[in-house]
Amino acid sequence: MSNQSAHIFSRLSKWYLLALAAIAIVFLVSHNLIQSHLDKQLNDSRIVNVAGRQRMLSQKLSKEVLKLTLTRDSSEISQIVQDLDSTLQLWIKSHQGLKEGDSSLDLPGKNSKAVQKMIEEIEPHFFQIVTSSEEIIKQFTSSQEHISLDAAVLQVLQNEGPFLLKMDQLVFQYDREAKNKVLSLRRIEYFLLAFAILTLIIELVFIFQPIAKYVKNIVSELTQAEKKAQKSTAEITQLYKQKEQSILELRALNFALDQASLFASTDLKGDIIYISDKLVKFLAYKEKPLIGNFAKILSSDEEEQEYIDNLFRTPHSRIWNGEIAITTLDLNKAWLEISIVPVNRSGVKQDYLILCNDITTRKITQAQLQRLNQEKFEEEIQLQKTRSLQVIEAQENERKRIARDIHDGLGQMLTALKFNLESVNLKTQPSEKVSQKMEDLKSLSSKLIKGVRMATFNLTPPELTDYGIAIALAKLASELKKLTAENILFENRTEFSGRLAPIVEINLYRIIQEAVNNSIKYAKASYILITLAHSNNLLSLVVEDDGIGFEHLDLENKDISEDGSNMGLAFMKERVNYINGRIFIRSQKDLGTRITINLPLDTN
Repeated sequence: MSNQSAHIFSRLSKWYLLALAAIAIVFLVSHNLIQSHLDKQLNDSRIVNVAGRQRMLSQKLSKEVLKLTLTRDSSEISQIVQDLDSTLQLWIKSHQGLKEGDSSLDLPGKNSKAVQKMIEEIEPHFFQIVTSSEEIIKQFTSSQEHISLDAAVLQVLQNEGPFLLKMDQLVFQYDREAKNKVLSLRRIEYFLLAFAILTLIIELVFIFQPIAKYVKNIVSELTQAEKKAQKSTAEITQLYKQKEQSILELRALNFALDQASLFASTDLKGDIIYISDKLVKFLAYKEKPLIGNFAKILSSDEEEQEYIDNLFRTPHSRIWNGEIAITTLDLNKAWLEISIVPVNRSGVKQDYLILCNDITTRKITQAQLQRLNQEKFEEEIQLQKTRSLQVIEAQENERKRIARDIHDGLGQMLTALKFNLESVNLKTQPSEKVSQKMEDLKSLSSKLIKGVRMATFNLTPPELTDYGIAIALAKLASELKKLTAENILFENRTEFSGRLAPIVEINLYRIIQEAVNNSIKYAKASYILITLAHSNNLLSLVVEDDGIGFEHLDLENKDISEDGSNMGLAFMKERVNYINGRIFIRSQKDLGTRITINLPLDTN
């Protein structure tokens, strides 16, 4: 380089360094100003936060004072006194910190005159609340006899409002002062920004432009050096790629070591490159097999080997996850959850990293759960079949009973009526005999009409359809009392007169009918009481008798007796379940039976 060029470069360098120094000074000043302002802003934020918290603490203080005066539980009073004292101490400390500063609360204590004046205006209310609160606390913590605290409580409540109002003004003043500081800093930053821009323009005109001309002259000299640099860069890039590949391999190895203790490495054909000691032990090998097909080593079963081998024959560009069944060397069945991770290395063919996890216990548990669920399902199906068969048999018995009643009762009376009508001969028989037969025919007709009405009543009582369950049960008790001469009573304790869904009413009627029939037929009861009661969301029906009761308390597992006495109980339970109700049966030998049916009422 010539002396002139050196002189020019030296001169430009001095100006360049001078300009950089100027920019550096501007940036340093800006940085210091911003940092200083941020520190102040942190202090300002802390001050506003503490000032706002003072409002909350004063309100909390008032609430705790009121709660203390209204509470009568001594243990609760002790806790409230502790809370009140803790709140008061924090309130006092925060107030002193706002006024004079407190390093533990990060409060500087350097207040403006306006803030000082506001604090002075707040202090009378503050000290009045403090004095009254301390008096209240002293009364509750001393062993002396308590005096009335109404005046102290009144002082706290009267000073709370002015304190909150002036505290709001103080918070707003803190906020205004913080904003003024931000605006002041903003003006200074604008000035420094303008100065920096002016400095850059001067550098561009008087420094960078001459340097650009100078650089342009030496570009040709640097071209050759650039080519050499590109060549060096290519070599460095190749070295970087190899290093990056090594890092990836190391990460894969670390993943295998961290995530799975059962792991191996194979080539694309499935031949083992490496296998962990724990996997060897898991497969029941005494020595580590360093060579061989991984599928044959992983399982001793040929079908399982073929399935595993097919996994490796299929190329994998991504991680493959799955579950496989294996047979270890000692012929034990096991399940593995495996991940096949393809690993690429520069200059080397792709390898597979095999990560394994023993899930045998989980699979056994799943199989057991599935078996138990299947057994439960089959049991429920069988139970439903049994119940259906019982329902069908009961329906058939009911049909037989109706047919028998009609044949033995109505049929015989109709036959007798027919014969009596045929035997009447007005021409040949005396009038007295004819009159007697007419009376017999009237009596037989009355019995026939009563039998027809009774059969119809047993099938579907019209009162149930027309008036509802309460009237139908009252009619049932009345009719059965006439027919059986038993003391059968119905009591509607809550005067229930509502209507339910037709299917619900007919099922409730049949349940009560079955319960009463059982009491008459099997319990040998002389007194039967049917009770109906309801609330807003529950309807309750109770059938009580003074019969012989049941010999066994456990009715759930009782088999159906030969005479069908327990068939009615099964029917009742089925009907209750059908209408989403609940049935409770309590019976003791020689102490009678009580059957309760509870049904939820739809209040929507």
